Amino acid sequence: MTKKILVLISALILASACAAPPTNREAAPPTNTNRASESSSAPLTEAEVIAKEKAVWDALKKKDYDAFSNMLATDYLEVGSEGVYDKAGIVTYLKDLEFTDATFSGWRLLPIDKNAVLLIYSLTLKGKFKGEDIPPGPYWVGSAWVNRDGKWQAIYYQETLEKRSLPPPTPAATSSVSPAGKVAEATVPGDPIEREKALWDTLKRRDYDTFATFLDSAQVQVNTNGIYDKAGTLKGVRLFDLSKVELSDFKTVQFDNDASLVTYMVTVPGAKPVKERASTVWVNRGAKWSALYHQGTPIEATPAASASPAN
Repeated sequence: MTKKILVLISALILASACAAPPTNREAAPPTNTNRASESSSAPLTEAEVIAKEKAVWDALKKKDYDAFSNMLATDYLEVGSEGVYDKAGIVTYLKDLEFTDATFSGWRLLPIDKNAVLLIYSLTLKGKFKGEDIPPGPYWVGSAWVNRDGKWQAIYYQETLEKRSLPPPTPAATSSVSPAGKVAEATVPGDPIEREKALWDTLKRRDYDTFATFLDSAQVQVNTNGIYDKAGTLKGVRLFDLSKVELSDFKTVQFDNDASLVTYMVTVPGAKPVKERASTVWVNRGAKWSALYHQGTPIEATPAASASPAN
């Protein structure tokens, strides 16, 4: 944020966890043994998710870290400019946060499946981290919740400081298409990391038509400039030269059998800033995986030594 703000509370274009960090491949989510609860649990309404999100912030404001921890899934990940944190890491990290006011606006619910949802909103915060004032924002937040054994818990959070700016000039190169002018449906790998790499490969070669086939029809992207739908994402990627992009530090978490998150570092030589932490939520729709949500958080500050993030 800068300090939880540039990590949760702390939630494609440029488009990592602490003690005992997650592996680099998706681990199966905790087994849901409470089948009765699972089957009777209805999808959360927007009002219910908002209430849960506010409860997280209330626990932090009161410094009730037990309550805060109980609202997080065991495989929780939080992404910010300072690093990527697991559940234990973020609980420890946020003990240095003190805030007097959190203001929310622009709530938007993005359904993932019956056992997972993602909440997008704008956040401003008045407070201190280790005694120093934190930037008030606003921040764009992406926060995912999952149903585990009939209990809804936060599993992912990422925030991005809003910095609206004019886009760079459009590169001279044009998109590549097949000789026949038709675009074959992209072959999406089953492995989440390979999935993400395949998507970026289309951007590196400026094959925007094939890139589009990776995106879910309800795709949403969040970056420093704001929130974009699929059409906005497709328009935006053409404004950048991504041919030299490097991807590293991959980490994944599985929400359930039909949804997963991959988070990683994006390095764009010559860009300002050069590095960004990016995350994508993938969903399985009709036996095909597609990118539903993407958020990027530029790295502009040196991580605090005591934070102990995964990277």
